[in-house]
Amino acid sequence: MTVSAAGYDLTPLTKAEVDALAGQLTAEERRVLLDHGTERPFCGTLLDNKKAGTYYCRLCDLPLFSSDAKFDSGTGWPSFFQPFDPDHIRYLEDNSLGMARTEVRCPKCDSHLGHVFPDGPPPTGRRYCLNSIALVFNESE
Repeated sequence: MTVSAAGYDLTPLTKAEVDALAGQLTAEERRVLLDHGTERPFCGTLLDNKKAGTYYCRLCDLPLFSSDAKFDSGTGWPSFFQPFDPDHIRYLEDNSLGMARTEVRCPKCDSHLGHVFPDGPPPTGRRYCLNSIALVFNESE
């Protein structure tokens, strides 16, 4: 078992486990999470969320980002400057659409979350630009 510094099990799910979880997704959730799609800008349900809490992977429920790291990037997608735990994000080179980008995925279920760019605010200078549909928000008590 692989455990993150934050104490979460990061052991990758099997294909059968992912398929079982994916059975609960809508067609649009499947398109983004499993087929690496992107939702349209300014339409995601979490874009303007200002509540305190944690953003989880929609498919496997791994905590990905804290509301403390959320900021308004003006891009039309929820943006964060750092993940919940560095090990809770997987990075892949993405050369689709004629540009070089860094795709971010969930390390446990391999769901597509969005992309990260080097134009974010301090302290990291990173902008994790995510699809609302890839996330579930749980408000702090």
